[in-house]
Amino acid sequence: MHRRRLRRASIWLCGVASLAAGSFTALAVSAQGHAATVTGARTTVAAAGATTPFTTVEAEAGTLGGGARIRSIKPGDPAPTAASLETEASGYGLVELRSAGDSVALTNSSGKSANTLVVRASIPDALGGGGIDATLDLYVNGTYRQAITLSSKQAWNYRNASTNPDDPNAGGSAYRFYNDFPVRVTGAPIPAGSTLTLRKDSANTAAAYDIDSVDLENVGPARTQPAGSLSVVDYGADPNGGKDSTAAIQSTVDAARSQGKSVWIPSGKFLTNSLTSAKPLNFTGVTVQGAGMWYTTLYRKVPLPASQRSQILVGSHTTLRDLQIDTNAIWRGVGGSGGADYGINASGAGGWTVERIWTRHTDANWLSGSNGVVRDSRTSDGYGDGFNINNGNTPNPDKLGENITVQNNFARNTGDDSFAVYSDAGAAGTNGQVTGAKILNNTAVAPWWANGLRIAGGKNVEMKNNLVNGVSSNSALDIGVFGDTGHPLESATVSGNVLIGGGGWNGVRHGVRISSPASTSRYPDAYTNVTMTDNVMRGALRAGLYIDRTRVNVTLTNNTIDGPAEQGVWVASGVTGTGAFAGNKIVNLLPGKAATRNDSPSTFTISG
Repeated sequence: MHRRRLRRASIWLCGVASLAAGSFTALAVSAQGHAATVTGARTTVAAAGATTPFTTVEAEAGTLGGGARIRSIKPGDPAPTAASLETEASGYGLVELRSAGDSVALTNSSGKSANTLVVRASIPDALGGGGIDATLDLYVNGTYRQAITLSSKQAWNYRNASTNPDDPNAGGSAYRFYNDFPVRVTGAPIPAGSTLTLRKDSANTAAAYDIDSVDLENVGPARTQPAGSLSVVDYGADPNGGKDSTAAIQSTVDAARSQGKSVWIPSGKFLTNSLTSAKPLNFTGVTVQGAGMWYTTLYRKVPLPASQRSQILVGSHTTLRDLQIDTNAIWRGVGGSGGADYGINASGAGGWTVERIWTRHTDANWLSGSNGVVRDSRTSDGYGDGFNINNGNTPNPDKLGENITVQNNFARNTGDDSFAVYSDAGAAGTNGQVTGAKILNNTAVAPWWANGLRIAGGKNVEMKNNLVNGVSSNSALDIGVFGDTGHPLESATVSGNVLIGGGGWNGVRHGVRISSPASTSRYPDAYTNVTMTDNVMRGALRAGLYIDRTRVNVTLTNNTIDGPAEQGVWVASGVTGTGAFAGNKIVNLLPGKAATRNDSPSTFTISG
């Protein structure tokens, strides 16, 4: 597929900068995929975010019709105390359609025609839970084109509900409102520069349609079978989804492994319910290729509650590419009652490669082992982390978590950290330290739980040129350790990232948080050590950068904190350590807000 830089309209925040010199500085940051530039200071941050084959257009940037309205929150509004449609929207804004005739019109700004869309939207839950289906009408240049089917059957969970997380009448708090809805455009592709309109007509029966964004993509033809590969269809797999294909796919993989060949999964929807075995599909040592993420789908439709494991194992010397993994899961619980399981579970000391896959409605993509690479992939509407580099929470040498790279991937609506490094020493302290993890040029949009980016322990961690756009519950970036059993963060470099929002409703959160091991940790003298350079932290719903717990050594160089709701930098009480600050700028502070507040002046020394 042709790849192009993901684009959105640039957003300007201008005002009197809260710099020591009192100069005027304007900050321009595109919401996804482009460089952030501090124009007044002539400082440029490298391009941040993934290069993707689609262009995203925010609904709130469109033209409203009828009684449609924009719902949004911004820094300075009351900090959120509960999840809402606004907190879970990318950029904290959406368009609501409630009455017949309400509409939002968007321009195809991708520079090419679009034969597919992904509409990110929310419609209400059923009164008793379980969700509803409803259509919404699509017009192109004012002419009706097709009805798009939306659903809330895999949305609307309820935190702390007394029965299950899908019951709205069990005392829980609602969250996880949105889903991505892939749409193949009927008829001719939507030309570049033309207008597409989403309109609630009389046939569209949901009480409300809350539209967050639309992706536009020109998907190329399906890939063809590689020479010398074994087709799963020849081993009995059903591309029409009429019967379970788990055993047939595994038989193909086993045969390919013994013959030194690759596996081909053609266009189609293949059920992989694992009903005949509690074992997941195991692709170890084989190249497995589909026809493309819009053409080949491995679909898990397990009975709920699920009792079988339906993840995919990727081991040493495995390559997996060009397919989609989707499920009927309705809440989190690996192998449990919600039906979710890992998308892929990678390990192995010999290295592995995953590229151009799309996981939907799964738990985390769990990445351990050594010398593994995940690139050019997507995950959406997940129930766990998007992409998590870890040591498998075990001392197993096949799960060390060494030199794993996650590069140029797109995550939206994840149910935990979008991109994470987790180094857990374990209860016995025997798990190895995660080393050499790299999270590079990825995009994280609107995780409904946890953080956009997270570093939880490790050594020689690199987090560079990533983009976060909107976080509902926690921080845009969280840096520290994994609970009370985590390895210390020995060293990490965080550079060139654009971090929009953060400071959500889950307790007192901030744009970026840097913390340390708890006082009860097995590492009583360990510090969190991190260097942050050339990052833009913009529009936090509380403080721009918050430092807390006890032991932190941080170097901050040439960063920009723009328009936070509270302080620019806040060091909490009780912190020990050092802050070496140089060349940073805190701009567009709200009236009465401090650029820097240090509540540990005798134990945390700021220099520069």
